[in-house]
Amino acid sequence: MVIMTQLNNIKVLKDFRKELRNNLTPAEAVLWKYLKGKQLEGRKFRRQHSVGYYILDFYCPAEKLAIELDGAHHYTSAGIAYDEERTIFLNSLGIQVIRFENKEVFEFTSEVIERIKNCFITPTPPWKGGE
Repeated sequence: MVIMTQLNNIKVLKDFRKELRNNLTPAEAVLWKYLKGKQLEGRKFRRQHSVGYYILDFYCPAEKLAIELDGAHHYTSAGIAYDEERTIFLNSLGIQVIRFENKEVFEFTSEVIERIKNCFITPTPPWKGGE
């Protein structure tokens, strides 16, 4: 059994995370336009952030929210099993995981954004469009 002293952004994954950030999928690139720079109700999102040995597509530390965009390989039996294991691990750390199919990002962008907002648990600061 491996005991980790660091849980977030472990060094062994640094180069791989950087490669993924530099080569976003088309769906990731579209969603990142809405998440970057605290545009979504003032929440800071990170892309290709690792927790343990898993690399999350997008992560909001303040909300403990992971956003995953799923392509075809996620719908194989191996992909489904891997995603379930990953979600159980992340949930055990208090991280909520929300998933979207890539095509949802292209075809229903505003609905995807609303579903993400609905996962926020901390109040939106008044100066960021809250009540």
